[in-house]
Amino acid sequence: MPRETNAAKRERAVEVCERLNRRYGPVECFLDHENPFRLLIAVLLSAQTTDAQVNKVTPKLFAQWPTPEAMAGASVADVADTIKSLGFYKSKAKHAVEAAQMIVADYGGEVPADMKELVKLPGVGRKTANIVLNVGYGIVEGIAVDTHVNRIAHRLMLSPKTHAKEPLKTEQDLLKILPHEYWESVNHQWITFGREICDARKPKCDECPLADLCPSVRVAG
Repeated sequence: MPRETNAAKRERAVEVCERLNRRYGPVECFLDHENPFRLLIAVLLSAQTTDAQVNKVTPKLFAQWPTPEAMAGASVADVADTIKSLGFYKSKAKHAVEAAQMIVADYGGEVPADMKELVKLPGVGRKTANIVLNVGYGIVEGIAVDTHVNRIAHRLMLSPKTHAKEPLKTEQDLLKILPHEYWESVNHQWITFGREICDARKPKCDECPLADLCPSVRVAG
């Protein structure tokens, strides 16, 4: 197969987004939240855990510690006990309490609406910051690359294989080929697509609306 030009890759990537937008339209955030602080904590808790599992523990969590000020004064052990059904609950509890303390001490109790400031918070990386900015504040600075987005980007060969285990590099690859207008919808639409069609173990390639755009399908076929 001849090497794909950057222009052709950009055209293919845009068509992927157009088709998924027609299929799904606007997709709401999968994590239950009422404000940027609760969204931030929910995203922190979601690492290597399903959104459904997070949504089961956050009602009790926020009933006890509803604000940054309340969570800043919480015992890490108590928070850990509340979220112990989640994977890595001890480290997540520590990050949640420390992030709340920093929000109160350094940002007046308000989650910062700035990428550079967000990633200073304990446990917050670029993926989490992208979601908080996008969903919580309507600010689109990048694309949140989780396991679904990363998998799909590489199956579609929109990012080099060498970046498969480096989501931050995968994000930069996507940002280079997708116009800004598409960034906002990628995360939630691609997650939905990953759950419905492009499963990690058993992708439904025979039902895939992107099959003609996917080099992986052509190789497999």
